[in-house]
Amino acid sequence: MLHIYFGEGKGKTTAAVGLAVRAAGRGLNVLFVQFLKTEDSGERLAMEQLESIDLVPCPTELKFVEQMTDEEKLECRVYCHSIFDRSIRNALLGNYNMIIFDEIFSAIEFGMLSEVELFNFLTNAPQNLEVVLTGHHPGEKILPLADYCTEMKLLAHPYQKGVSARKGIEY
Repeated sequence: MLHIYFGEGKGKTTAAVGLAVRAAGRGLNVLFVQFLKTEDSGERLAMEQLESIDLVPCPTELKFVEQMTDEEKLECRVYCHSIFDRSIRNALLGNYNMIIFDEIFSAIEFGMLSEVELFNFLTNAPQNLEVVLTGHHPGEKILPLADYCTEMKLLAHPYQKGVSARKGIEY
């Protein structure tokens, strides 16, 4: 089944992590893939402790896409394609019960991946594979495929008051 957590509000990654932990607690094997994020997040540190969750490595440093040079964007695009393709191959081998693509909609929105590639994977994914996607805006081709779909709506956030991201809360 396909799970989508999307929107401008906080909680998309948190929901995906919660589902990964629940699945691991029941003995399911999970592949957790993050796009446009670094290794420096509390959820990664916690999930590393769980035997049933495999984390695809993230860069140790990464600029926001808007701050990248053209060369850095190209490098990021190549990296995103690499981890997407490798993750799909692993999923198709049957090594995992669940695959999570965190911030994949943002990767598509910024031109790091193609919506067509994701659509092709989703329409050909094994029937017994749970797929979880997160990000701000799912594409028009992807949203109708969802079995579970939750929109996170921003009503209030400390960032609006000038409060920077806090370790253990936002990352």
